[in-house]
Amino acid sequence: MHRRNALVLGGIAAAVLVTGCGGGSDTSAPTTPQNIVELAQSVPDLSILVEAVVAAGLVDTLKSAGPFTVFAPTNAAFAALLTELGLTKAQLLADTALLKAVLTYHVLPAKVEKAQVPLGKAITTVQGGILKIESSGGVLTITDGRNRTSRLLATDIQASNGVIHTIDKVILPANKNIVQTAQSLPQFSVLVEAVVAANLQGTLSGAGPFTVFAPTNDAFTALLAELNLTKAALLANTALLTKVLTYHVLPVRVLKADVPFNTPITTVQGETFTVSASFVITDQRSRTANIITTDVFTSNGVIHAIDKVILPRP
Repeated sequence: MHRRNALVLGGIAAAVLVTGCGGGSDTSAPTTPQNIVELAQSVPDLSILVEAVVAAGLVDTLKSAGPFTVFAPTNAAFAALLTELGLTKAQLLADTALLKAVLTYHVLPAKVEKAQVPLGKAITTVQGGILKIESSGGVLTITDGRNRTSRLLATDIQASNGVIHTIDKVILPANKNIVQTAQSLPQFSVLVEAVVAANLQGTLSGAGPFTVFAPTNDAFTALLAELNLTKAALLANTALLTKVLTYHVLPVRVLKADVPFNTPITTVQGETFTVSASFVITDQRSRTANIITTDVFTSNGVIHAIDKVILPRP
């Protein structure tokens, strides 16, 4: 991977030197800075990206005034995507709808240099979906809408109409809503049963966005013991079930970085709970639950897993 980084950086450095310095001893006025498309065309390791931009009909857009930020996948990133999706390059380039959705997901409608990245926050792309960028050991990592990760390689590559950051994996917008995401994760199977029993699957599949504090199967097992109920009895009590489940939902998207500590948070059910700086929820009955997994992205919101079912007032 270090060799790949060096090749990417070397190619970009060479391109910048050629366009910025002309012939070395040339004393004429400097050449006009390259726009994003021209700059990408000058970097061999971005050649597939350029082919994709042309195939999707996005050349004129990315040559326009902008400014834009482009997360530019390397050729190796595109090769890995083809393997992941089971497609040939020709098939990918022919699917212009998919291509346009994926490529515009790599573009921000503003110039955002490395130092300006809002770490941990939801970043909205031109495509409309969100992504998140975090820093660890000086390396910036993107989490995409499908909860896949991609590392930034070279950053702050300046173009006349924005900036390019190269990345080692093609990022993808979300393709599952909250219900579909929960259905795909075994630890939420009881939650899914409860959502269906309460007839809330339509609501939680809607546009949102929502934030769901999702109890695990173990959390539901503990609740049944606490309430001295069987699972069948809980699922049959739709009034109680609806009240409890909507208490776990917020009518907005709230990522981990935006959780307001020690402040009443109003739920869809109407009552509040609080979250401490150590990510412990205190519910209306003074019971506590730990937030154990955060920022699971979906197309219509975000899921945070919790280890105990929280409860509104009796």
